[in-house]
This record gives sequence, C-alpha cells and structure tokens, in this order.
Amino acid sequence: HFIHTIMSKAPPPAATYATPALQNSHVANLLTGTTAYTKQITTTSNSDLERERNRCTFNASTLTHMLDGGATSTLRRRELESMIENDPSGIFDNSQNANMSRPERHVRALAKTVRMIELARSIGMGNDHDGHIIADDFFGVLLASVADDLPAALHWVMFVPNIMSLCDDEQQKNWLPLCRDWKMIGCYAQTELGHGSNVRGLETTATFRPGGSAGDGEWVIHSPTLTSGKFWPGTLGRTANHAMVIARLIDGSGVDRGMQNFLVPLRDMRTHQPLQGVTVADIGPKIGYNNMDNGLAYFDHVVIPRRNMAMRFATVDERGNFTKRKVSDAASKVAYVTMMQVRALIVNEAGKALAMAVTVCTRYSAVRRQGFKEKGSKTEVQILDYVQQQHRIFPLLAASYCFFFTGRQIMQRLRSIERILVQQKAGTANSVTKEMVADIHASSSCLKSFTTTIAADGIEECRKACGGHGFLVSSGLPELLGAYLQNPTVEGDNHMLPQQTVRVLLKMLQTLNSGGDVSAYKKCDSWYLVKEIQNTISSPDTNMCSAETLDDLLKGSTILQAFRHRAARLLLELAGNIAEKTSNGSSSETQQQNVWNQSLVQIARVSKAHSLALLMNHFLEGIEAESSNLGNAEIRVLNDLALLFGLYHIEQAMGDFLEDQYLTSSQSTLVRDSVLLLLKRVRINAVGLVDARDFTDFRLKSALGRKDGNVYPAIINESLMTGGLNDQHVGPGYAEHLRKLTVDGVGEYRPAAANTQLQHSRL
Repeated sequence: HFIHTIMSKAPPPAATYATPALQNSHVANLLTGTTAYTKQITTTSNSDLERERNRCTFNASTLTHMLDGGATSTLRRRELESMIENDPSGIFDNSQNANMSRPERHVRALAKTVRMIELARSIGMGNDHDGHIIADDFFGVLLASVADDLPAALHWVMFVPNIMSLCDDEQQKNWLPLCRDWKMIGCYAQTELGHGSNVRGLETTATFRPGGSAGDGEWVIHSPTLTSGKFWPGTLGRTANHAMVIARLIDGSGVDRGMQNFLVPLRDMRTHQPLQGVTVADIGPKIGYNNMDNGLAYFDHVVIPRRNMAMRFATVDERGNFTKRKVSDAASKVAYVTMMQVRALIVNEAGKALAMAVTVCTRYSAVRRQGFKEKGSKTEVQILDYVQQQHRIFPLLAASYCFFFTGRQIMQRLRSIERILVQQKAGTANSVTKEMVADIHASSSCLKSFTTTIAADGIEECRKACGGHGFLVSSGLPELLGAYLQNPTVEGDNHMLPQQTVRVLLKMLQTLNSGGDVSAYKKCDSWYLVKEIQNTISSPDTNMCSAETLDDLLKGSTILQAFRHRAARLLLELAGNIAEKTSNGSSSETQQQNVWNQSLVQIARVSKAHSLALLMNHFLEGIEAESSNLGNAEIRVLNDLALLFGLYHIEQAMGDFLEDQYLTSSQSTLVRDSVLLLLKRVRINAVGLVDARDFTDFRLKSALGRKDGNVYPAIINESLMTGGLNDQHVGPGYAEHLRKLTVDGVGEYRPAAANTQLQHSRL
C-alpha cells in the first residue's frame, strides 16, 4: 500500500529542495526536479526503538553532557547544529550528494565552506582570539555540524599550525592576519609521488641564490624528477593559493642541509591563476573523501624570497649561510608538542566516526526483525537480540567510548605540557624532560595507529552487520567508510608509527637494563613498564593472573594488569631477539637495519599491546574522573563498557596470554564467559548509549540510523526520490538502447540468418 501510494502519483512539476521546516510536517510531499514520485515523511517513532529507550537503566542526557564537556557545551553545540541545518540559504542540504558529480560536490563543498565562515563571523566566532575563527573552542563543533567534507580543511588542520609552530615572530605577524582573513588559504605539501613516510628521501629542492629582487637572497624551489612532484596533499589541487612546502635545503655553499619548510605561493591571490613555474592540479577520484581536492604540484625553478623559509629554528642569511638558531629547549619542544595535538584529535575523531557507524547499526538492529522466536510464532526476533550480532557491535560501541576518554586525556596532557613549556621559557616552571616529550610522542603514535585501524575496520563491520541494506548509499555507511579510510594512512602510516613507539620503549628498557636512572619516566605513560619488567624478570613463575571466578575477572584492575603484563613481556622478548640477532652478526648499520626489518611483525605486536594497556588505563581513569558528575547508573553502564572492551580484546589475542601461562586454559574459558555476560548487560542499554552521542539525522545522513526508527519508509523514500534513474517513469536509455531489444527485435533469434552468418564466418 505504501509503495502503491507513492508510485501512483502523477509526475509533478519541477520543485525545489526540501527545507528543514517542511521535513518536520506530518506528511510532506517533497518534490525534486521532475521526479515521478513523492516523498512521504512520518513523525511517529518506531515502537521497538521507543521500547528500547524506555527500558534503558541510565539517563542518556547525562552522558551527552559528559561527551560534550558539560550541559552548557551541549546547548551551544545544538545551537550551532540548528543554525547550519536550518540556514535559509539551503546550501548545507546533503540530500542530493549521492547524485552529484565530483566537480559538483566539490563546488558545493566550497559554497558550504564560504557560507560556514560567513555564519561564523556573523555570530562572533573567533572574536576572543583576535578574529581567528579556527582558534575558537567551538570551531570543531561548527565543522562537524556541516556534516560534509570541506576542501579548505588542510588550511586549519596543518597550514596555520605550521606557521604558528615553525615560523618566527616577524613571519607570523605578516602571514597569520592573512590566514585569519582568509586571503591566504594554504595546505601542507610534504608527500611526493615517490616518497611518503621516508621524509629523508624527499626530492624537492630549495636552493639558495644570492641577490634577488630585494637584494638579500632568494630560494629556487624545484621538482627535479617525475617522482619529486608533491602528490596527495589535501586542499592543494584547486583550493589553496599557498603551500607550506617541505624541501631539501641547499645553502649558499651548495651543502645539503636536510628538510626545511618553505612558504610557496601557488596561485595569484586575486585571480587564482597558477603562478609562473607552478603546475598544480587535482589528482582525481579516490575511494572516498572526494569533496577534497587532494593535489599534485610541480615546481619549475620557482623563485621565492629568502624570508619565506620558516625561520624559528634555523636561518639562512643574505650570503646563504645556514645556522641552527639557539632557541631554548622549551621553545623547540613547544613546536613539537603543538604538532602532536593533531594525533590526539585523530584519536578522538576515531571514536566519533566509529560511534556514528555503531549508532546506525544499533538502531537498525533494534528495528530490523528476522527469524521467528519459536515454531508457529508470528513474532520475529530483533536482530539486536542475536548474541552474534551483539558480539559484532557492542565491543565497537565500547571502543567508541574508550577512544573518547583516551583522546581527551592525550589532548589534555599535551596542552598541559605546552603550558608548562611556555612557563618554562619564562623561567617560572619545572622543566619538561626530553623523556616526557618522547613518551607522549610514543603514546600518540601507537594510539593513532591502533584507534584508526579499529575505527576503519569497525565502520566496515557495522556496514556488513546491517546486511544488504548496509550496502545502500542511503544507509550512510558507505560514505562514512569511504571518507574515513584515509585515516590509517594520513599523519603517519599505521604500519610505520608503531616503529616510532617501540624505539622509545626500547630506549627506556635499555636505560633500565644498564642500571641507569629511570626516574625521568615517572610522569610518562610508559612508567608502568618499569615495574612490570622488573616483576617479569625477578619472578617469572609467579607473575600470573590470580582470578579464579567471574567476579575476580570482572574488575578493571585485573584486566589492566593483564594488558600491562603482556606489553612488558612482549617488549622484553623483542629486545632479546634483537640483541641475539645482532650479536650473531656485525653491528654495522646495514646489519642493524636487517635485524630491525626481521623484527617488524614483533614490533607491531608490542605497539598494539602497549596501546591496549594505555587505552584500558585511560578508560578506567576517565570514568573515575567523571564520577562526581555522573550518577551511579551512568557509572555502572560505563564500567560495563570498559570491562567489555578489555575482555573482548583479551579474547581476541588469547594466545598472547596463554603462551607464557599468564592465563590458564580455565581462565581463558572465564574470559569468554565474561564477554557473553557483559554482552547481556550492555544489551539493555545499547540504544541509550548510542542516543547519548546525540547525533542528529542531518549529521548521520542515514535511512537506517534515523532517530525515529522509521527505517523502511526512509529506504523507499531515498530509493524513489533520489534523482537520476527515477526522474521519469520510463528510465533513461530506453528510447536510445533498450527499445532496440524489446521492440525493434535486434536480439531476436532467426535460425536462417544464424546459419548464413555461421557459413560466412567459416569462409
């Protein structure tokens, strides 16, 4: 009846896109173009979803406030979301995204960027930061409210932070106002066609040349080979008019001084035409994230002023003499810590992206029914009641909350270190040691790798857990996945970053083994390893899990101890294997590289083990830190998630815990039983836990994840109302092609003609 009602409508005249106000009506006939179908909207919530919410044992709004940083922040977020969704320009409408060509989506995303900035100015965003919109505490919230990828993103993610971190005061004074006023829009151009993670292998050169228009020297930026072209930087292709280019500095004496940063104009700031010697273009369609103009750039002896080299930590004078600036140790660390905040942001965003996928999948699994409860029954089972489905979804739900606490903790720690370093420069604070900076680098590296891997795999698992409908673009999951898949690669490849983490841990272990002073690690994330390593070495036979019952195992401290033990043991094993392989051969650099290469699989295991120890600790500490703001019911449900997160990952890596008998076979059975018990506990609150994220339908863009649960009408609406193939009752291509088969008979079998053709082919 529903489909008949929709399809029986006569093709209406052309109409405009639906506005948010119309979407709230009880039944709205929203017409797009000359479509033959009308869109029906209902405001009645699905009864299964409402029942799930009513049985929830905690207050979802309380967790919403926690996730936002307080009730006031929740109110502010909702105001910004409403401003975007209900903007009268209609430019933020996403309903036709799937039917737009890539150029159309890119242009639309540019329009969204401009309108977003216009709205931000209108409400005074950034006024407390000298007009810098991107410095406002709620700028990230505003970005998320747009619910689409914006081409200028690398301007605020990488370009401006680089100027602030690596350029001297005079350079910042010249360039930051241009960035603030959106006259200078930039990108970060490091990756080349032939080199990515191996920064030392970059081929772009910046050669000093004396004289120049100002008489004080200049740089010649050049791409000497095909593989030296910058390739992949976001915002580079069509949007940016400047780039922070990473190039090999050749000083006035012809000496290679390694990689430095150079501010290179790409396009005329008024006409946007590429400047002389600059070849810049978009690299073409990708798996996803196609609003973004990831670009390529080649430089043919492009000349820039000498002072366009970032000169906070190194300078080149008028004669081309290279000098490393004598800045305080604190100043150099500030720049490094500032850049690491991007990774903390990535960890937090991993939790958000995963939470969006889990929200869609959980709500759909509560609405979708499949299979009868018993023979002769007419009531079908909610998909969410199948334990297998719970085992697929709920650990990801737990991970999304874990990543929130971890991302917040890492960001707070980085900002705390940054504040101390600023005070340290003024001589008013205790020092931040090199061990602390190296440790937070190690933590952010392994956590970025682990969380983005889990999020990318988890989004895909949620898509598959939605069955066939998860394959629909209207489910929202394919676009979410496509846009997210870049994250395991950007800001450090996920198979490269673990090596950086483990190098730091091995250095700490070397200090410990040599009898050195390890007290400098007391304020570090890796401090737990000192005690665990000592226990493992001194009492290997007694360092085992003591849990005997389910209650023993269902303790955060028990799980955390298991993760810490594993990380320490695997680190010791890795160090021993490296030492053994090195002692059997020469200690040359080539031999050391060969040994390291042979150890990479083991290195990845150590990094993952360390990540899980950190994640579990941050999860538990995060819940404890919120105990005064939450009720007992909220704390209980968060503890259930923490326990599920930990025990699930022990279950997934059971071999690591069995191989040294830290867990016995009977304890491994307890782990599996505990996971099943926790799935049952989480089941009653699953919908409430995803509701606490407070994602609007505008942000989710999902027929399956609608807050009202009206999944099936939404699927049909999206299927029939989506422009393109359904614009007319008779589909495109019929008159030109299909009619030749069905009417003209070009495919008819004619025996005589077939025999004649066969004879001709033999001749």
